[in-house]
Amino acid sequence: MTDPLNQITGEDYDAIVVGSGITGGWAAKELCEQGLRVLMLERGKPLDHPNYPGSLDAPWQIDHRSQLTQTDREQSHIQARHWSFRGENKQYYINDLENPYVEKQRFDWIRGNIVGGRSLLWSRMSFRWSDLDFEANLRDGHGVDWPVRYRDIAPWYDYVEEYIGVSGNQDGVPQLPDGKFLPPMEMNCVEIDFRQKMQTSFPDRPVLIGRVANLTKPLPGRGSCQYRNQCHRGCSFGAYFSTNSSTLPAAHATGRLTLVSNAIVNRVLYDEKKQRASGVEYIDSMTGKSVEVHARMVMLNASTLGTAFILLNSTSSRFPNGLGNGSDQVGRNIMDHHKGSGANAMVEGFDDKYYHGRRPVGIYIPRFKNLKSHSEKYLRGFGLQGGAGRGGWGDQLNSPSLGEELKAAVTSPGPWTMNLLGFGECLPHPENRVTLHPEEKDHWGRPALQMDVRFRENETTMNEEMATAAAEMLEAAGYKKVKPYRAISFPGNANHEMGSARMGRDSKTSVLNGYNQMHEVPNVFITDGSCMASSSCVNPSLTYMALTARACHYAVDEMKKRNL
Repeated sequence: MTDPLNQITGEDYDAIVVGSGITGGWAAKELCEQGLRVLMLERGKPLDHPNYPGSLDAPWQIDHRSQLTQTDREQSHIQARHWSFRGENKQYYINDLENPYVEKQRFDWIRGNIVGGRSLLWSRMSFRWSDLDFEANLRDGHGVDWPVRYRDIAPWYDYVEEYIGVSGNQDGVPQLPDGKFLPPMEMNCVEIDFRQKMQTSFPDRPVLIGRVANLTKPLPGRGSCQYRNQCHRGCSFGAYFSTNSSTLPAAHATGRLTLVSNAIVNRVLYDEKKQRASGVEYIDSMTGKSVEVHARMVMLNASTLGTAFILLNSTSSRFPNGLGNGSDQVGRNIMDHHKGSGANAMVEGFDDKYYHGRRPVGIYIPRFKNLKSHSEKYLRGFGLQGGAGRGGWGDQLNSPSLGEELKAAVTSPGPWTMNLLGFGECLPHPENRVTLHPEEKDHWGRPALQMDVRFRENETTMNEEMATAAAEMLEAAGYKKVKPYRAISFPGNANHEMGSARMGRDSKTSVLNGYNQMHEVPNVFITDGSCMASSSCVNPSLTYMALTARACHYAVDEMKKRNL
């Protein structure tokens, strides 16, 4: 049935959603459920839930026991920089030889290449931001002030959490607001011991079980977590939230979604006379042919850097430097969380204890520095993630033991260890940017992105403190052989890149308004990580989803008013 909006406009679709990752899936669901006919374009290969290749295979059933081959490392040399890229899920990632970019500074761009994008590959940590985060730029003068506050996003956090299913506790920590949670996963005995000791030694550093989008009880169409910790393969139970298991089926159920995979969006089409976007051009990666499609509205959810490319490549007489780029902020202010520093220790006294299954989440210690005033050598702060566990048979791979001695070693639990790893906030810097390279091209003849992003003094100073703080907590707990480690990651490696088309209050200094709508092209909305004006120190995906749902409802209201 043809939708009334479509009859009036005469366009191919009411809305085009570019990208099927965590925000693209949400955009498709929300728009379809509100009556719009939606075209979703995904550059990657088809992948339907619950048919994830090898998701239930035993290790010995996987080629090379999931080790990467030399060919894997050559054609996906960037993806291989990240711990999550393995032989058992390599088919989900992009081919770096076909999709090159230029690293003026090293940048680890980790990309999915399937329907669902990185919603299949994320760590699922789902934390709300607070006004500590939304007001940070205003307080210390870095970047531009967010055009929203926590009160604006709180009801959308509720909405998203109840739909995706987030397990967690009501912890009462102001800088990490509570939400609508499923029952939490349980700490093991050592983590409980650590939490109790921190309540005495560092009462301002609460130790929480992580809040994670893995179900602890079933939701419609999705089963509860099996504690296998094989989430990176795709979950046929639907136990963790992904586009494939959740939002895409909901959008399809309306009968209003058209999904086209292998569709590499090249640019947004701009109508100079109407001063609005008219659709997009994409390349069919199977044939190499260019295709134009038209709609009343475009939502860009192609990832922070993917969206930056599309905007920069969408030039016209009106926008010679890229679509909606009158502020010259498109591609700038790239941020990512820095990690790599922390501490570990041996834990004695629990040799008769073990734990159930492989819990897919660790503990979390929310930010505890610079909460009420600036008191450190750096601005903003960091959180600590980690957990306790026992060594297994893999610890004996290099053992000199043989025979009965080796058999006994590999069948006995190893010692308890505790690890804490920091994730720190990155300040927005306009010099941290991506541009189109004038010469380098990808497999389809499109300009390659050039990365010029680095962590600066504030990040490196904070990163040093992560190790110090983690070590002092483990020491205070009385654990043995405490070893701090320091090695700051490269931008991109936390998979939380954001900021390339930031929200703001002024069109002269930002790309989007408070509803993720382009200041200069009002029928284009951007709700992926591009929109972020700052980076906080907590995982951003829940905020992306809340902003997406909010923007979609606003966009539909504007359509009904004939403002779009």
